[in-house]
Amino acid sequence: MAILVNGMDKEETVELTRCMTHSGEILTWKNLSNPELVCDKHSTGGVGDKVSLILAPILAACGLYVPMISGRGLGHTGGTLDKFDAIPGYNTQPDIETFKQVVKNVGCAIIGQTPSLAPADKKLYSIRDIVGTVESLPLITSSILSKKIASGLNSLVLDVKVGNGSFNTTEEIARSLANSLVSVAQDAGIKCEAILTDMNQVLGHSAGHALEMKESIEYLTNSFKNPRLEQITNELATSLLVQSCDYSKEEAILKINSAVNSGKAAEKFEMMVSALGGDKNILSNYNNLLGNSNFRGDILSNKEGYVTKIKTRKLGLILIEMGGGRKKITDKIDYSVGFINVTSLNDEIQSGKPLLSVYTKSENDFKKLEKDLADCFVIENKQITNKTIIDIIN
Repeated sequence: MAILVNGMDKEETVELTRCMTHSGEILTWKNLSNPELVCDKHSTGGVGDKVSLILAPILAACGLYVPMISGRGLGHTGGTLDKFDAIPGYNTQPDIETFKQVVKNVGCAIIGQTPSLAPADKKLYSIRDIVGTVESLPLITSSILSKKIASGLNSLVLDVKVGNGSFNTTEEIARSLANSLVSVAQDAGIKCEAILTDMNQVLGHSAGHALEMKESIEYLTNSFKNPRLEQITNELATSLLVQSCDYSKEEAILKINSAVNSGKAAEKFEMMVSALGGDKNILSNYNNLLGNSNFRGDILSNKEGYVTKIKTRKLGLILIEMGGGRKKITDKIDYSVGFINVTSLNDEIQSGKPLLSVYTKSENDFKKLEKDLADCFVIENKQITNKTIIDIIN
């Protein structure tokens, strides 16, 4: 509580992060041909944020190594691990040696935090939750970075979300967090930059674990790419390629496009899934493996105009009510429920046309949610200014 009230200066935050990092094992990557190419990305979380599923295999296809340690859903935001749990057989908790071997052989592996990495963070977080200091900036910084530094990274990019679907509801809050994270990471010897990105709307066209996994596979196989999702993914991938390989931004984009268009990124994704226990043919079997809920219904607009506001946090909370997230840690997630074809800001909409489609367990569940979901979209006879990439902090 004293830290929340009085704050911590940079030196104190750096020292706390160092102590938390060294409370457990620190990974080394001597088994790799070039440990300088070990990198990762961290997102502060949002609704429909599926970037990690796409980014890691793209970077692996570009020659980088991505040992990505991810988390589960928090509040109204979805968790990367929960999305992978939608894949039958995928092991999000392998032992460290298996994790390192997959990173070496494939180029990327996405798993959950292991007990040996920054164990002090888990203990401190449980205390923070009890005494009401979860929002302390120095404690957030040390919590995020202790795990990343312990992963043995050389480069890190931070996707700091801004907007009503994020924990950072204002740009001021997001900038403070981004500056703190970048400064402490760089002091720890990690190349790092933060990218402030919009979270005033669902990222991509889907939300819900199986639906987001499907969208990610469709992106990697060039079947469908949501423009905003592509813009943010490319910006984050470019950052790590520039930091790790000294490419120009133009060279990095060429590498990224080649990785996707050649099919190499999709191949890396399939190799990772297979190496961690999932279906070895997921690219061709994903529609069968990732089933949808029993009922699909459309939420229709009752007026025409442009979408000027989306209550993104509310959408995330409704998804939890549908069973697509946890209210308490013991809850079981229904991976098949969710939203698809979600309308974006500034989209023109006609009266009687769908704002989004919803997969629920039953028609009765759909009818209970119909009005609340429609109320998440504000439609006016004007367009608004909205930036996908807000700023880059390095």
